[in-house]
Parts: sequence; structure tokens; C-alpha cells
Amino acid sequence: MDLKLILLSIGLLGLAFAGIAIKILAKKDGQFAGTCASNNPMLNKDGEPCSICGARPQDKCRGDDAIA
Repeated sequence: MDLKLILLSIGLLGLAFAGIAIKILAKKDGQFAGTCASNNPMLNKDGEPCSICGARPQDKCRGDDAIA
């Protein structure tokens, strides 16, 4: 019984990792869509602009438009 449970757990974890890997490979350049971390007050307590696109916490993320 215990061996079956362990094998089932390992199989499900492997399936989850495979799904994430397939999702990354299917995305353009392996990047997930999202917003700047500067828009999250829990992550940006000092109000600093985004280090990638330069958006301030009150601004909308400029995403790929600013990266060129």
C-alpha cells in the first residue's frame, strides 16, 4: 500500500513538472505573461520603478514595448 502511494505521488509530481515544462516551451521565448512586480505593494515597499521596463508603481507595466 505504501509503495503504491509513493509511486503515485512521484508520478503526479512528474506529470506536474512535465506540464510546466511544456507550457514554458510553448510560450514565445519561454516567458510568461504578467505585470511588473513594482505594481505589488508587498514586493515594492519603497516605491521604486520596475527594473525591466521602468514603470512606476502607479503606472501600467510597459512590458515588451520598453525592452528593445
